[in-house]
Amino acid sequence: MTEEMTKNMPTAETNVRPSEQELVESWRAAELERAGFPPAIAAELAPRTDVDLHRAAELLTKGCSPELALQILK
Repeated sequence: MTEEMTKNMPTAETNVRPSEQELVESWRAAELERAGFPPAIAAELAPRTDVDLHRAAELLTKGCSPELALQILK
């Protein structure tokens, strides 16, 4: 194939969709941020299925700093 021929060929469109796991982690991170965690800590906790979102949020409402809550949840 010549360069001229490849210039005129349409490119394939790819619809890359996030996996279900990525969607869940994104939702969890958003919920953790909404509860008061900074984005970096929310991103660290979001993929961890052993971390209960309600418990994490409760730690903040009880007066824990996000950093202390992270240490407790580890």
